[in-house]
Amino acid sequence: MLQIKNKIIIPDSELEISAIRSQGAGGQNVNKVATAIHLRFDIEASSLPAFYKQQLLKLNDRRITQDGVVVIKAQEHRSQEQNREEALQRLKQLILSAVVLPQIRKPTKPTRSSQKKRLDSKTKRSQIKSMRRQVID
Repeated sequence: MLQIKNKIIIPDSELEISAIRSQGAGGQNVNKVATAIHLRFDIEASSLPAFYKQQLLKLNDRRITQDGVVVIKAQEHRSQEQNREEALQRLKQLILSAVVLPQIRKPTKPTRSSQKKRLDSKTKRSQIKSMRRQVID
């Protein structure tokens, strides 16, 4: 059971977790023991609220397939249990990041003093450039 927020819980029956052999260097431990975790989570078939499903499917994340299945592979740790926890935490973070809506920008007006400063600096700059011009008799 994975708890996302107070009232939002994903039961273990919706998570497909399988142990596989890790990649890369590591000697006998990597060659013999299946410590890496492959987690699959079907968004459409889950018990998540509709808003969560929509936001997750809108995400442009390489971990989400075109069929709407989240695939997470965890192989950082030597133990299977630590990799399982890591995969569950990554899934939780993915779901939480999908639900956070960006703040709407409120356009502001420049202050009167900042407008005056900008115009004064433009005037000063134009005077400096006008002094560089060629003098005509």
